[in-house]
Amino acid sequence: MARRLWYIITWPSAILATIFAVWLLILMPSWLSQSWMLIKLGFVLLLILYHFKTHQMFLQLQKDVINYSSNFMRLWNEGATLLLFAIIFLAILKSSIHWVFAFGGIIGLIVFLALGIKLYKKYRSKN
Repeated sequence: MARRLWYIITWPSAILATIFAVWLLILMPSWLSQSWMLIKLGFVLLLILYHFKTHQMFLQLQKDVINYSSNFMRLWNEGATLLLFAIIFLAILKSSIHWVFAFGGIIGLIVFLALGIKLYKKYRSKN
């Protein structure tokens, strides 16, 4: 099931999203001169690197090579959430807020997710 999910949904979605993003930038090249877009593209690059690293981890797990703890994998899973939150946040708000507030929002989300993971781990250890 994981193999089907990865190769039928995840990879095609990543490829299509990249194609449409490049197409949009070709249609709207003026966005490349705006600071919010450059920051967003930085987060998109991090998301692409995250995707490749996750693919490497997926291949290791397929060979029953487990180099990471379950807690690390829970934290790793939230990486995409943080990156996608930042990307969407920048696209919606563009330059209407100062970057310091955006950074504060991302830090707040990180703290919220970390607390959620700790609570889940505590709950799970009781059961």
